[in-house]
Formats: sequence, structure tokens, C-alpha cells
Amino acid sequence: MSAAEGPLVVGVDSSTQSTKVLVVDAATGQVVASGQAPHTVSAGAGRESDPRQWWDALCAALDQCGDAAHEAAAVSIAGQQHGLVTLDGRGEPVRPALLWNDVRSAAQARRLVEELGGPKAWAERTGSVPGASFTIAKWAWLAENEPDAVRATRAVRLPHDYLTGHLTGLGTTDRGDASGTGWWASVTEAYDEEILAHVGLDPALLPRVVRPGEVVGTVRDSHDLPFSKGTLVAPGTGDNAAAALGLGLRSGTPVLSLGTSGTVYAVSQHRPGDPTGTVAGFADARGDWLPLACTLNCTLAVDRVAGLLGLDREAVEPGTTVTLLPYLDGERTPNLPNASGLLHGLRHDTTAGQLLQAAYDGAVHALLGALDLVLDQDADRTAPLLLIGGGARGRAWQQTVRRLSGRPVQVPEAKELVALGAAAQAAGVLTGEDPAAVARRWKTAEGPVLDAVERDEAALARITGVLSDAAPLLERGTQTN
Repeated sequence: MSAAEGPLVVGVDSSTQSTKVLVVDAATGQVVASGQAPHTVSAGAGRESDPRQWWDALCAALDQCGDAAHEAAAVSIAGQQHGLVTLDGRGEPVRPALLWNDVRSAAQARRLVEELGGPKAWAERTGSVPGASFTIAKWAWLAENEPDAVRATRAVRLPHDYLTGHLTGLGTTDRGDASGTGWWASVTEAYDEEILAHVGLDPALLPRVVRPGEVVGTVRDSHDLPFSKGTLVAPGTGDNAAAALGLGLRSGTPVLSLGTSGTVYAVSQHRPGDPTGTVAGFADARGDWLPLACTLNCTLAVDRVAGLLGLDREAVEPGTTVTLLPYLDGERTPNLPNASGLLHGLRHDTTAGQLLQAAYDGAVHALLGALDLVLDQDADRTAPLLLIGGGARGRAWQQTVRRLSGRPVQVPEAKELVALGAAAQAAGVLTGEDPAAVARRWKTAEGPVLDAVERDEAALARITGVLSDAAPLLERGTQTN
């Protein structure tokens, strides 16, 4: 038996690029074992992955955890949001999953918004105005472009649903992940049958939406995962909702997450609905709400710029008047799915380090622009921003967020907050506790606070001006016939 004070739980983060697993002592929050395995994403016009890779990566990551995984009493899986997984009658993928950052469905998203009452009606009904990232747009794209795949589909799942179903043999999801589909109505907290009928999706193909804290099933014994038969399986959730659990977030505390995508969000007790579509009115995994804004281009895009310049990602230089909008994968916030990167203001004396700093500025600008819309009116605008994700420990990211926000920044010392949030959810189904309270008991949000610096209003105004002036060009994109 592991040297642990309490029962062991497993938290899983199945992200875009890899699957990470933590085995955690439910009493103390101590990570007693961990594992990680990669998976691949297609290049080219779309962004797709074979769901079977996620399963193989989960098995490999669990195997790295050794005996500790065998001792776990409960498990929860958090996964990348929005992805469309289509399964046949044997539970096998009909085709590779369409991922959140696949923007080929932009035209279908626009049509759906127009056909069902416009942005305001969508925001009031589902909490969000669907864009290309949303699952409903991907289903509409698939129906239009690959009707044979739609006809072969006998179950529709999100990425975390697919993995949870492999563990239990059941079709389940949670309100947090379901709220990112476009066919779950936040006003009723149920699937919207009119919307489903409009896109030709039989509700019988969808998973059951379980309650927060519900045990969705137990690990079955028809596979070789290193779990004991009967291990409890928690609902799981989407990655951002899991990170909110992992931080033990209270209402109004702002989070800025720097990963492949960038996100800003906060827990709210009020059901959100932004008719501009900037803020997605997601549910959280506990029963509250998680208004969130997301950009497609964050750490990966900035690292790509650094690579093109032949620089280390920290080799930024101050003093730039260059504007670089790093929209290398199109963009979600602002809603410019056909955009590409844009550089403005280049001079003979511009240095490579200044260009790299401009890429950081362009990536952070969009996130901070959405922050005021995410927060409730009574939220404290001077409270520290919780900075998480793969970029959070990068000095250049930290300094850019401080300079452009004018707010103090707190960097939690705990790593792998998505997997920790899943582990806290697994602990909650064992003890009956609120998983956010479990995470607060584990002190996951503790970390150094970096003081506020004067806000760089000139840089913000410059980037805003370039974005406004270039909007027609960005909307047109670089697509050719």
C-alpha cells in the first residue's frame, strides 16, 4: 500500500497534445504518482485526432503510475472541450474526432446562428453564441461534407465522454462539458430538442447528463486498465471546468490560462448570456456557472513566432511599436475564423526580440479585452489574476500580463491543475465533499503574488487600433479557390 493518509484517487487530463495522469492522496492532495503520454493532431485545413490514441495514451500514462493506480478508489477524466466524437454500433470511431480548434465549420456556425433567431436568441437559450469551435457547428459541417459518416453514427460523444465510457461501458457526460456543445440549453439545463431536430441529430445518440457529484458507474473488468474492478468513476468534465475545480475557485476570482489556447474565466452564480458571442456562458462542474472567453492562439503560436525568429521564447526586448496579431490558426476571440497572422509597423531598427514581444502582446491583448465581460459587475477588479497553464511560469508571459493588465498576478505552485481538478472531483464522490472545497483543503491555489505595474495603455490602444483597421482584411483571410 502507498504511504498515504487517505484513499488514493486518479485525475486525468486528456488535452489536445497529450494525456496526463495524477494519482493523488485524497486526504492531503499529495501527488504520489504521475504519468504522461502524447497523441497527435492532424495538420492542414482541419484539426483531427483518432480517439483511440487518447485511450492508448491513457493506458500508457496509467502504466507509468505503477501500483498506485491499482490502489485508487475513484477516478475522474477531464478532457479538451467541444470535440466531436462519432461512434458506430460497436463503439468504434466512425472517423477521427473533429477538435475544438478545427475552424472548417465557421460557415455552418454562422448559418446556425442566423437560422435560429440570431445571437441574442442563442445567448438567452443556450448561454452562448456558437462559433466554429462548438460541437454543433462541427456536426453540421460533418452532415454537409460527410453524410455517410453521419449515417453510420450510432453515438455522439465529447472527448471526456469517450474515455469515461471506455471505463464504465455507459454513455454519460456532465453539465460543464455539455454546455459547450450548442445543443444543451442553459435555461433548462437539458438538451434542446428543437435545436437537435434542426441539425438532424437524434437525442438518443447523446450521453446522459449526470448530476454534479454523482457516481456515474464503476470500472468494468473487460479491459486491462490498471484499476481494480469496481473503482468508482466520477462524472468528469471539460478541461476549463476541471481547472476551476483544481483551483478551488470562489465566485469572482479571475483566471487567465495560458496553453495551446488561452482562456479567461471566473465562477459566477448568475447564468451568463453574452449576445456578442465574446463570452461563452458555460456551466461549471459543481452547479454554478463559468463564463469564459477563449482564444485559439496562445503559447503554441508565440513559440512558433520565436522559432521563426530563431529565438528562445524568453528572448523578448522592450521598446517595440510593432503590432503582431498571432492568429496562426484563425481566431475565436475576436471571432475571425479565417484570419492569419498580421504584422504592422515594421521598421529598419526593429529587432527580433521586439517582434517576439509583439507576439506576446498580441496574444494577451485579446484575453484581457474579454476579462471585463467575464467578470460579474460586483467583482473586485483589483484582485490578483490567477495565472495558470503551460505559459504561466514563463517570465515573458508573466511580465506581459502584468504590463497589459495593470493588475497583480498570482502563480499557483500546484502543477497540472486540470488533472488535480479531476482528482478533486474523484475525491468528492468518495467523501461527499464539494470538489472545490477539496482543492482548497489541498491549498492548490497558493503561490507567489507578483505586484501590479502601471498599465501600458499606449500598447493596448495601438493593438486595438490595428485590429479595428485590419478587420476587413482579417475577416477575408488568405483562403484561395
